[in-house]
Amino acid sequence: MIKLLNEGAFLLNGDKIYPDDAESLKKLQSQLGNKNISREMAKKNTIAYPILQEHNHSGDSKNLKIKFDAMAAHDMTYMGVLQTARASGVTKFPIPFVLTSCHNSLCAVGGTINEDDHVFALSAAKKYGGIYVPPNISVIHQFMKEKIAASGKMILGADSHTRGGALGAISIGEGAGELVKQLLCKTYDIAYPKIIGVYLTGKPENGIGPQDIALAIIGAVFKNGFVKNKIMEFVGPGIKNLSVDFRNGIDIMTTESACLSTIWKTDNRVKEYFEIHGREGDYKELNPGNIAYYDGLIYLDLSKIKSMIAMPFHPSNVYTIDEVNQNLYDVLDKVEKDAVKLIDSGSTKFTLKDKVRNNKLYVQQGSVAGCAGGTYENICAVASILDGHHLGNGNFSLSIYPASQPIYLSLIRNGTAAKIIAAGALFKTAFCGSCIGVADIPANNTLTIRHVTRNFPNREGSKPGNGQIAATALMDARSIAATAINDGVLTSATDLDIDYNVPKYYFDRGIYDSRVYYGYGKVDENQKIIIGPNISDWPEMTELPDNLILKVASFIEDPVTSTDELIPSGDTSSYRSNPSKLAEFTLIRRDPEYVGRAKKIQNAEKARIIGNLPFTENNDLKDAFTRVTEIYKNINLKNTGFGSLIYAVKPGDGSAREYAASCQKVLGGYANIAKEYATKRYRSNLINWGMIPFTIEDDPKFRCNDFIFIPNIRKTLLKKCQKLDAYIVRDKIEKFTLNIHKLTDNEINIILSGCLINYNKKQ
Repeated sequence: MIKLLNEGAFLLNGDKIYPDDAESLKKLQSQLGNKNISREMAKKNTIAYPILQEHNHSGDSKNLKIKFDAMAAHDMTYMGVLQTARASGVTKFPIPFVLTSCHNSLCAVGGTINEDDHVFALSAAKKYGGIYVPPNISVIHQFMKEKIAASGKMILGADSHTRGGALGAISIGEGAGELVKQLLCKTYDIAYPKIIGVYLTGKPENGIGPQDIALAIIGAVFKNGFVKNKIMEFVGPGIKNLSVDFRNGIDIMTTESACLSTIWKTDNRVKEYFEIHGREGDYKELNPGNIAYYDGLIYLDLSKIKSMIAMPFHPSNVYTIDEVNQNLYDVLDKVEKDAVKLIDSGSTKFTLKDKVRNNKLYVQQGSVAGCAGGTYENICAVASILDGHHLGNGNFSLSIYPASQPIYLSLIRNGTAAKIIAAGALFKTAFCGSCIGVADIPANNTLTIRHVTRNFPNREGSKPGNGQIAATALMDARSIAATAINDGVLTSATDLDIDYNVPKYYFDRGIYDSRVYYGYGKVDENQKIIIGPNISDWPEMTELPDNLILKVASFIEDPVTSTDELIPSGDTSSYRSNPSKLAEFTLIRRDPEYVGRAKKIQNAEKARIIGNLPFTENNDLKDAFTRVTEIYKNINLKNTGFGSLIYAVKPGDGSAREYAASCQKVLGGYANIAKEYATKRYRSNLINWGMIPFTIEDDPKFRCNDFIFIPNIRKTLLKKCQKLDAYIVRDKIEKFTLNIHKLTDNEINIILSGCLINYNKKQ
């Protein structure tokens, strides 16, 4: 089904694979009549290489400084971009910047605050020359595919699922700070990434959809880090057997593999996609050169992929649906044990085994939605399965969300929507809510199956702290529909004999033309920014002190910690335009005591900065400071700052939301310590908020509430040292080693300045 080649591989004429060894290289040199063929030369023949170099402004092919062609953010992230940009002195948007209102379209909490942010964004688009997409018109990634992405271009988005690879656009999801740098005409700095070939062959069997392929890939590569922070380049003869919608459905899910981005070879099907959307000029045929080299290769036979399911609580927790049904109690027992480890459930018990009747697993809810599920062909497939059936009035419910109003309109006009509604499913508007936990929130102890991007703990909207626990399994739309017509019994779509009907798609651009504000290049200096009562600026942040005494305010030993655990999505994100209010939710579902611990040490730092004694409520800090000064005589309250840090084994999996880092900073955080960082984007977010991304090689000897003393941290950063001595401060002081993996000059200066905003002001 899937094979991984760790040692690299050559690809000849886009078709034949050769392993990276001396014998293969000799054969290739002989076949091509060129003894100069080498690995380094062939690396330049990937699809990705010329695109990256055309956007590189460093003059150094190995250390890239990228300027993007366009950007996008949604209403869970664009407030951070806009507030930081305004604080940094932005006067106009130099490239097309799309602001979509697709995550917080409902007023889940706080009265008017969600709509206030939409009004704010529209006024900013008018003032600075942006593109504004109102609520329920399109989800962010669908709009970018339909209107912005172009072959050979590069897109930066403030959302981790920013992808346009199937259309030939290298697209990267990052935190708000990286978008602000582009608005200031600065660059995205990164070492040239490794390129992993994804060689597709064969044709999917009837009933297999893009989520099945995507989950199979994620299951093969996430846990071993095979594509982490690398670019996946899709090649091979199997691509021609996939529609563009199908390719897009796979592409959007590659984020869950932890890769940096993707790029696909393009063909006439992609050309037709651009023609349908009235953008013929944005197509370019992209292929690897006659001999291309990949740093690793994923070989995938599409014909061997079965109907897949990612059980709670991660997209990589992958099985075939048949495997689950054949080993029900073993699989469910493992998930229940995972729940105990991952969910702070108190006295509330979560179980899946109670959903088994007559050795069949019954599901209570289904949803097909957002950038992954809400594509035209996915919904047509659902309609083909539901046609002639009725879901009944039992426990199972099904919601369908087309990813854009143009898709919605086409489904209405050709009768597809009528089949879905007649079957008893709900047909809704473009919205990301069921992916992030602000729509279709299930009942307590419910299992929901969704064709969305993620199934992290509590991401479906349950709140263990309030005694509410539910869980999500990820599946393809086809198997969700198959389950729906089988009274909620977990069912593979390949068990059905269905003639899938996909009517011709007609794109009506009038919906966008009449509702979207296209302001790129139309700066209105007189436009007033409309600021609602919840919208507040970032609090002032100080420069990095010479020395640090940091309290370990949270200690997380889970193998991976997602950004959803660091700062929950869902209703809490409605406060995203008020940094102080949002920070109150930091780690609320994972470590509810963190905020109190962080604020207590932050109060000491605030007192220190204004010249007051910082130890009034912090006797433990006073004791730690005294012990440090007994050894380091030059330490005093003027040159030593106090703050908090978080330890986690592997933090930052998932979303690009900068709030996972900025909320820690707002609460006085100065650093993270980790074995490794799950994604580049989370590490970048820490840096852009002036926090130091330390790593540690051995298991830590410190624990929660311990103090860590880090002397001469400013000098250490300026000297670009990658190892430094730090000290655990208890009754005795114990030395240990912290690592700082290579930082660029700009990153060092951002940390020294205290955050990106301070750094930009200096510039």
